Amino acid sequence: MISGIGVDIIEVDRVEEKLKRTPGLKEKLFTGVEISYCEGKHSPALHYAARFAAKEAFMKALGTGWSEGVKFSEIEVHNLESGQPVIEVSGRARELFEAKGLNQVHVSLSHLKTYAVAIVILEK
Repeated sequence: MISGIGVDIIEVDRVEEKLKRTPGLKEKLFTGVEISYCEGKHSPALHYAARFAAKEAFMKALGTGWSEGVKFSEIEVHNLESGQPVIEVSGRARELFEAKGLNQVHVSLSHLKTYAVAIVILEK
């Protein structure tokens, strides 16, 4: 049963500028797995933006926002061998996920040159 849906869209340039301008921000927002993946791409900003949007969409679907102490780095977006993106949560994000009786996360990412978008569906 679907318990939550979240969607987010972001400007790729905005993410790229913030990451360049703010030392340590990349490591605060993204896990090592995410950083390695994005940095290995021709246009890392597109992939960082899509992952940022997925993290925002996840929090919207969870229905708690950032007021519950969840950190961006507790929401990790990585890809299966097939290329399918998946989300894994840890820490406070995992606690809230389990407390709501959730057991499945679906995520879809897309990006153009200037925008990235993500949708997240949470199931019980």
